[in-house]
Amino acid sequence: MNVIERIESAKGPLFSFEVIPPLKGVGIETLFKAIDPLIDLKPSFINVTYHREEFVYKKREKGYLEKVSMRKRPGTVSICAAIQHRYSIDTVPHLICGGFTKEETENALIDLDFLGINNVLALRGDPIKTETHFSPTEGGHAHAVDLVKQINDMNNGIYLDDEIREPYPTNFCVGVAGYPERHFESPHMDLDIRYLKDKIEAGAQYIVTQLFFDNKKFFAFRDRCWQEGIRVPIIPGIKPIERLSHLTFMPKFFHVEIPGPLTHALMQCKSDEEARQVGVDWGIAQCKELLENDVPGIHFFTMGKSKAVRAIAGAIFSDR
Repeated sequence: MNVIERIESAKGPLFSFEVIPPLKGVGIETLFKAIDPLIDLKPSFINVTYHREEFVYKKREKGYLEKVSMRKRPGTVSICAAIQHRYSIDTVPHLICGGFTKEETENALIDLDFLGINNVLALRGDPIKTETHFSPTEGGHAHAVDLVKQINDMNNGIYLDDEIREPYPTNFCVGVAGYPERHFESPHMDLDIRYLKDKIEAGAQYIVTQLFFDNKKFFAFRDRCWQEGIRVPIIPGIKPIERLSHLTFMPKFFHVEIPGPLTHALMQCKSDEEARQVGVDWGIAQCKELLENDVPGIHFFTMGKSKAVRAIAGAIFSDR
C-alpha cells in the first residue's frame, strides 16, 4: 500500500518519520537501534534520505591536491529494502536531482520497483559544501519538477530509451516537499507556491513540509495552497529541539524561525537535558494543535536520534 492509499484509508492521522543512512563504514544495526523504539507506535511509512557525492581534496606527491568524489552516506535503496524486510513497513526513499544523471535516476527507480518499493519523495537537493548555489549535474535534472515528470513518465511506461519494446509501467506514489516559511532560495512565497503547484500538476500526489515551530505558519501555508488550487494532502514535518545549540543551529541550517516563547524557554535552560524537555513539551503541544486542525498525519525528522521523537509521538499516538 502506498502513502496516498494509506492516507485515504486511514481511520485517523498517520505517524511517520525520516531516518538518515549511516555513515560509510558504519553498520546498519546503528540505524535499527534508532528505529526500534518507534516501532510500537505503528508508523505508516519510514522515509530514508538520499545523499549525493561530496568533494574532498587529498594531498598527493609533491604537494599536489587531487579532487576526489565520495559519498559519505551510501545505501538508500538497500536500506529501504532492509527496513521493509525487517519491519514489514513501507519505506519512502528520497530521490534527488543533484549528483545524478537521468540515466542513474532511472536505474535507481528500476531497482526500487524490482524490490517492491513503490513510494518516492522527489527533491532537488541542496548544494554541496563547495558550492555557493545548487549546480545541476551534467545530464541530470535542475529542478524537482523535472524529476517528478521523469517518475510520472515511467508510471506511464515511458523510459529514456525509446527503443524498449512494450515498456513496463511502474506504479510510484510521488511526494514532494513544501516550505511553510518558503524555500530559502525563493524571493517570495508567491513563487514558492507556484513551483509547488507545478510539481503537483506534474504528478506529485502529496506534500511533506519542511520542519517548523510555529503552527500559524503551517496553517497559513496550507490555506494558501488551497487558494491556489492545490488539493493534495499536506503532511506537517516536525523536528524537536534536542540541545541548547539548536537555538542557533536550527534557524541557520533549516532557515526557519523559532517563536519567541520557545526561544525564551530555551534561554532559561542550563543543560541539553533541560533543553530536550522544553523541546518535547513544545512538540507535544504543537502536534496536538495540528491534529485538532485535521492534518492527515505528522512526519518526524529524527536525524538519527529517536529519544525526543519517541517522547512526543508516544504522547500523541500511543493509544492506537
